[in-house]
Amino acid sequence: MKKLVSCLLVFIAVIMYSGAVFAESDVEKSLKTNFPDLKFDSVISSPVAGLYEVTVGQAIYYYAAQEGILIAGNMFDKNKRNLTADRMQELRAKFEQEIALKAKELPLDKAVKVGTGKHTIIEFTDPDCPYCRKAAEFFNKRSDVTKYTFFMPLSMHPDAKNKVRYIFCQKDKGKAFEEVMQGKFDSTKYETCTSVQVEDLLKLHESAATKMGVQSTPFFIIDGTVVSGADIPKIEQLLGKKSAEGK
Repeated sequence: MKKLVSCLLVFIAVIMYSGAVFAESDVEKSLKTNFPDLKFDSVISSPVAGLYEVTVGQAIYYYAAQEGILIAGNMFDKNKRNLTADRMQELRAKFEQEIALKAKELPLDKAVKVGTGKHTIIEFTDPDCPYCRKAAEFFNKRSDVTKYTFFMPLSMHPDAKNKVRYIFCQKDKGKAFEEVMQGKFDSTKYETCTSVQVEDLLKLHESAATKMGVQSTPFFIIDGTVVSGADIPKIEQLLGKKSAEGK
């Protein structure tokens, strides 16, 4: 009899938990208290009562507010539909729409411009990022692009900012950019310069990346379409495999 009563109590507790609903503001407070280092963007209800969807950039987590547990993983319905993947696709589409709108406000006159081709590319790059250099090598072979480059030197590359400063100091910034991306100054001493103008321009580039929500390099907006990373097949698809001159 005692076992039966215990089972019933557990069953009732599970039902009560599954139906537990909190105000999203309370869930946010709980999340901040239990996970103070988590920089989340939004908290909304999930398809499961008592479990809340937490977005961090384009990543999705689930939070059991009552238990204070954060869960990473995919959520499937009874038809084996991946609800998490569907939501991530929605977030991706929304992100790209926002990026396209924000791109219109970028100060392109402050970017390093290379080329005069029909395809417009806005790029966020790091001169010491190997994937950025891979992309640079690809674009150097194209004659059908106009590329506007903003620099986002990452902390993991301690010499990246100096290389950006070097580029900013040169009269032909496009040529200097090409030389840097080819590794010319990786093991060779080079003169850089520091001035208020150069430091202000560097801050402007970094600020542009932050406002756009760019978190890694390389990052491209190709004729309005976002490409994250050196995804050469996707870039070729957007531009066409051959350049305007058929090279």
